[in-house]
Amino acid sequence: MSRISIKLPNAILDELLKVVPAKSRTQAVIKVIKDEIKTKKRERIKAMAGKMEFTKKAETLRHADKRLG
Repeated sequence: MSRISIKLPNAILDELLKVVPAKSRTQAVIKVIKDEIKTKKRERIKAMAGKMEFTKKAETLRHADKRLG
């Protein structure tokens, strides 16, 4: 794990601790960063909706995969 030093206003950190369930400021910041990353990934996936074309049916893929049987 990397260690960095960031200056953040105490008021923001105090407010963060009120809305994010965490035991420490560090845990709260990490949780918010992870949540933001997940949100951005979901947005990218949603943006791809309707832009991909599948040539095989799900049923065919499901039964053709030896790992699933």
